[in-house]
Amino acid sequence: MAEDKFADETMSDEELEGVAGGNCYESADDSRFLNSLNGSTDRYGERRIAFTPGTSIEEEIQRGWKTVGIDFEWRGGGNIGNHYRLNGREISQEQARQHAMKVTGKQMTESDWKW
Repeated sequence: MAEDKFADETMSDEELEGVAGGNCYESADDSRFLNSLNGSTDRYGERRIAFTPGTSIEEEIQRGWKTVGIDFEWRGGGNIGNHYRLNGREISQEQARQHAMKVTGKQMTESDWKW
């Protein structure tokens, strides 16, 4: 079995939220949701997002949201959170999910994608 290079890393929730540039929890949920919805992203955990240098995961999530018509912006650290826009209007993460499910015709509950 491959060794997990992140297994021994320990960070507080506050540290984890700020490391990757956006809110790691939101971004991880975005990747899991989009993966289950239409396979447009891989599934990433908070630590993977926090410790991956560069913007490759951010860009992947942006492209994933774009497949369902949502403009995604990965925002600064801490509790600022990410930004979602539909037709230029800012919406919540939940509204973005509802729109994505409507566009794809696939309804899911949190337990369908957050595993």
